[in-house]
Amino acid sequence: MEGFAGLVLRLRGEGLQDTQLLKAVEATPRTLFVPSAARSAAYDAGVVPIECGSFMEGADLAAQMLYLLMVQPGQRVLEIGTGSGFTAAVIARTAERVFTLDRFRTLIANAQARFERLGLTNIAARQADGSQGLRGEGTFDRILVTAAYDTTPRFFVDQLVAGGVLLAPVLMEDGTCMLMRMTKIGSRFEREELFPVPFQPIATGRARAL
Repeated sequence: MEGFAGLVLRLRGEGLQDTQLLKAVEATPRTLFVPSAARSAAYDAGVVPIECGSFMEGADLAAQMLYLLMVQPGQRVLEIGTGSGFTAAVIARTAERVFTLDRFRTLIANAQARFERLGLTNIAARQADGSQGLRGEGTFDRILVTAAYDTTPRFFVDQLVAGGVLLAPVLMEDGTCMLMRMTKIGSRFEREELFPVPFQPIATGRARAL
């Protein structure tokens, strides 16, 4: 597959050579997750518009975030912002269980159809307000958020296991949207700034029309 091969070459140029992750990405064709008009751009580095006025991050950034999340076999993962469902599908090939939330009913329905087509039965996709995470489902080993918070979302500490990792964008004082990796140490986060990302501010509530 030319698109996937090009992605692998770009990622290797950035030093990302996680064989297991790349196998999971290859087994999850991005062409299934983009609108038909955008299939030629499925493996491009740029963002791809999807339904409900949303977008899916470029293939390079998606792979980089999954690499930084460091999901291990047997882990429980929470994703805030299902979007097309691509990242949840890749995570599900390693994790024991994935919970993915989105405020748009249409996105959840479309993602669920893709999960079923790929035979992924360990994903729970829900239309919900995920701005405060997910309560009532226990703690998670990993949490991935694809919308930006104004400040460090410290409330996620209670939803992570000891040593758990939160990957989330945070808006900086200069307006930059910075991807942060936060590791739970005791009752606090050890925070690491990674790189700027093109995510929008997180929205609250469930979408009514879509």
